Amino acid sequence: MAYTTIDDPSAHFHTQLYAGNGSTQSITNDGNSDLQPDLLWIKSRSDSSFNALTDSTRGTSKRIYSNSTAAEESHADRVTAFNSDGFSLGGSSLVNTNNYNYAAWQWKANGGSVTTVGESGSNPGFTRQTNTDAGFSIIAYTGTGSNGTIAHGLPSTPEMIIFKRRNADQVWATWHQGIGDDYKLVLNSTDAKDADGAFMNSTLPTSSNITVGGASVNTNADGGTYICYAFSPIQGYSKFGSYVGNGNSNGAFAYTGFKPAFVMIKRTDSTGGWTIYDTKRGYNGNNYELFPHSAEAEYTGTSYFEADILSNGFKLRLTDGQINAAGGTYIYMAFAENPFTTSTGIPT
Repeated sequence: MAYTTIDDPSAHFHTQLYAGNGSTQSITNDGNSDLQPDLLWIKSRSDSSFNALTDSTRGTSKRIYSNSTAAEESHADRVTAFNSDGFSLGGSSLVNTNNYNYAAWQWKANGGSVTTVGESGSNPGFTRQTNTDAGFSIIAYTGTGSNGTIAHGLPSTPEMIIFKRRNADQVWATWHQGIGDDYKLVLNSTDAKDADGAFMNSTLPTSSNITVGGASVNTNADGGTYICYAFSPIQGYSKFGSYVGNGNSNGAFAYTGFKPAFVMIKRTDSTGGWTIYDTKRGYNGNNYELFPHSAEAEYTGTSYFEADILSNGFKLRLTDGQINAAGGTYIYMAFAENPFTTSTGIPT
């Protein structure tokens, strides 16, 4: 058996729950390891506030919203600092309303330290920070309007890539290895996968490069500024897989090789929203869902979307088409709470 290289996933990904206070406050992560976030995704559980994403490449004042096509905005009173084990907030109602509850999903890249690569021919110039241990890169670039490639810096071929144009209203163009070539998903939409060879120039990513198409305003308009989040799988820590639903309460099982801390699911063959589960907010009969495509508050019912989080994957428990329609095809991204087996071969 091959073992993981990451014994404590909380050093690279962490979900932190907190309550807003309507003023300034610093949030300290409660994971086993310290984690200074480089990608911070905050969603109010209590009301219909937007999903707010910031990262250490763009800076704390820059915000984009996964449920909106809107261009990047600047708000200095929202996230004010990325700290050695958490983050600080201003008094913004989006992320810090008094007595509202929030979920903050955090990924570590490279502490905001970037590698800069200049434009070369048709290839965009870019800055990149990469966590090779955890298979995560944040890439910022300016489009050229011509087909080009961007070196992603990951330890293997990326299996999920999310693009967002920053300086114009544009969809969140998303690729996952489970949808194949010439298709994309849209993070801010419930739509099924759509045929779009242009956004990656009908070219699958390789172990070195991501291709961006010159004919696509979603990824490479001339003068367009973009942010790209790219993920490659790490055994025992992350998985970007797919499954087929069975329409049964004894539902489909997705093997990840670890106990998930976070799972995001999307149906690909038909309409259906993106759904996020995490173990901090409840699981196995008390599943609380949030939705990247929607500002909707957290759903806390026990009779809608449910999944059992297991030591080696997750199992769907309802027949709803959003996660488990008979014959429906689904993709997911998952990050570990615990590996199934540690780097030294000890079961966890």
